[in-house]
Amino acid sequence: MKKTLAILLIFFAFAPHAFAQDDQNAIPDTVTTVKAQVLNIESSETKQVPGTDVTSVYQTIDVQILEGAEKGKTVTVDNDYLSLTKGEVFYLQTTIRGADGIEIYAVSDPYRIPTLIFFVVLFVVLVLVFGGVQGIRGILSLIGSLALITYVLIPGILSGYSPILLSLGVSALIIIVGSYITHGFNRTTTSAVFGMLVTIVITGLLAYAAVHFARLSGFATEETVYLNMNTRGSINFIGLLLGGILIGLLGILYDVAIGQAIAVEELHTVAPHLPRAAIYKRAIRIGREHIGALVNMLAIAYVGVSLPLILLYATSANASFAMTVNREIFATEIIRAMVGSIGLVLAVPITTIISVWFLIQMKEVSGDEERIKREEEIINQYKI
Repeated sequence: MKKTLAILLIFFAFAPHAFAQDDQNAIPDTVTTVKAQVLNIESSETKQVPGTDVTSVYQTIDVQILEGAEKGKTVTVDNDYLSLTKGEVFYLQTTIRGADGIEIYAVSDPYRIPTLIFFVVLFVVLVLVFGGVQGIRGILSLIGSLALITYVLIPGILSGYSPILLSLGVSALIIIVGSYITHGFNRTTTSAVFGMLVTIVITGLLAYAAVHFARLSGFATEETVYLNMNTRGSINFIGLLLGGILIGLLGILYDVAIGQAIAVEELHTVAPHLPRAAIYKRAIRIGREHIGALVNMLAIAYVGVSLPLILLYATSANASFAMTVNREIFATEIIRAMVGSIGLVLAVPITTIISVWFLIQMKEVSGDEERIKREEEIINQYKI
């Protein structure tokens, strides 16, 4: 009995070290993804997915690898991911097991690049045909914005810099560069730029307060969890959430601010004798109509993006409405939509005030008060 007990004690004392040594010597799997083409479909049948009422196509296919170290190699793949046809190009995932060197092949994704290129080219052509010079400026502005996000924002966040500060800085650069490229260097563009910059700062403060008081962690979706694992916790995900709110607001904010600045300019052009208060009142009237359409569009856009998630929780019988919207994944989208909508609403009076102050240079008008009154009545009549 004593000998048995001694053997067990020795085993448990040294076994963890032995297993740890095995783990250290373990060779990790090698995973690569390359483009491949279907040469032949050996078999194809429809089966029921175990444990569900869903059916799926199961195929055995011969494929040829089109790139990489194994280019030209033909392999047989069991495919239960998506139905492929003979001659179709797709991405093939190859996993080489570190323990025994066995290669395992699986279908990763269909080859979507030609479709993506087609719609990008169609978009550019339509913008050039119907937008003319202004359309070209818009495309250049878009390229500049994407370049700032790709080469400044993303590398900065991955390098460990504050996502919220980076997002504020990149947002300001996108506003300045995009506005002047699209609309040129003039007082109207400058007033819109100042309006957007002030709005972005206020919206950033509101977003910070909302995320803080709602106690959001930034880990609402599985991609953030995977990103945290891949970056070993070097990213501030609360800051990343705040930055995403600001970047997502820019496109619609740009439309609102430019529209209000141009409205002020046009009203002043047709009625240069009107005082700033009258111009502000008329421009705000235009802005209210804009707000009604844009806020609805923004909210519906968020619902559209989150529709699968909404349906998922709608089918849950164990969660009340309050419990559902209280979940972080829902609360995050609600905060995102509400803060973005608040930013849009604030952009109208902020940009209008700045534009009225910046664009309207009041001159002394000789006492034709009756004419001024008559023209104001005409403006009211047509609800400009």
